[in-house]
Amino acid sequence: MTTNKAASRMIAAATGIVMGFGLAAAQAADPVKIGLLTTLSGDGAGLGVDTRDGFMLAVTEAGGKLGGVPVEVLTVDDARKPETAVQAADRLVKEDGVSLMTGIVFSNLALAVVPKVTRDDVVYVSSNAGPSQLAGAGCSPNYFNAAYQNDNLHEATGAAVEQAGLKRMFLIAPNYPAGKDSLTGFKRYYKGEVVQEVYTKLGQLDYAAEIASIRAADPEGVFIFLPGGMGINFVKQFDQAGLKGKIKLYGPAFSFSQDILPAVGDAALGVINGAQWSTDLDNPANKAFVAGFEKAYGRLPSVYAMQGYEAAHIMGAGLEAVGGDVANRDGLRAGMKAAKFDSVRGEFRFGNNQHPIQDLYAREVVKDDQGRLVNRIVAKVFDDHVDAYAADCKM
Repeated sequence: MTTNKAASRMIAAATGIVMGFGLAAAQAADPVKIGLLTTLSGDGAGLGVDTRDGFMLAVTEAGGKLGGVPVEVLTVDDARKPETAVQAADRLVKEDGVSLMTGIVFSNLALAVVPKVTRDDVVYVSSNAGPSQLAGAGCSPNYFNAAYQNDNLHEATGAAVEQAGLKRMFLIAPNYPAGKDSLTGFKRYYKGEVVQEVYTKLGQLDYAAEIASIRAADPEGVFIFLPGGMGINFVKQFDQAGLKGKIKLYGPAFSFSQDILPAVGDAALGVINGAQWSTDLDNPANKAFVAGFEKAYGRLPSVYAMQGYEAAHIMGAGLEAVGGDVANRDGLRAGMKAAKFDSVRGEFRFGNNQHPIQDLYAREVVKDDQGRLVNRIVAKVFDDHVDAYAADCKM
């Protein structure tokens, strides 16, 4: 009787071990879940669509994998609303069990979401927003930025304007974290007179009052940071007001990105903008990316698409380093920090705060041989540029 009970316990234990191994194998075979939370409706949706499409191109090109590891991408619309973004992120983490997240375009949403999800031990790779708070004292081992720190592209434009010798500039940006970072970055390298600095409502589409102020101030140039529909409307209204031929217009890549140039039209021609990337960067990875994106989606990629694509490859570097074992967070982060992948930007590496150290360029809006509005690099402004907040990060 005792022997039979003992045998039964041994059989049950053995069965449990076999079942455990079977469960572990099944779990190991499950794809890694990635949350892609971005703006897919309302104003700014085009930026989120490009982010999503760039990210998914990398996944598709690799046969549904990143770093050789099968992935499941859960795409959610944040509607450019902080409360919606927070709720969606919470569901992705607690209900869907994502290990990695990306996709947020706007910095006010990133500040609402990223600190919480990184505290929950989710690794977040930003495909766009790079607020100063997360680059400096608020940096985190679980936070990487595949794009830039918010100030960077504005710094490049400020340096380009300074080099061009303009003495009087009028500055405009939306009143939210990235808008404030943008003008801070511009002024860091522009040393002339700022005749007026205006912060508009985020999402504003009518700029009659601002254009009247520009006309009255009579500056040599205007610098705008107005992404998406905001930039489309401003540039058109600036041109319609007859100011384009009289006052030079500058901005960062976001305000003259490939996603909005067709809507802006010829009013954008000749504008100089700062960027960390361009479709005409001459390296094999970039040529393949531009061709692949155009083939897949029937349009040229924007800076947002590029950043989504690079975010996917950075995640892939981490997943490859741990063989898909996302429980190994230290190994996952180390793999990402090493950033071993063919970047479309050429050389790519992370700084101590896990933001890119990268070259920055001045681009001009021109027409290509097909008559399309595109950006072309006219100068390299910075080599291996480090953001201004890295020294405040204590990692």
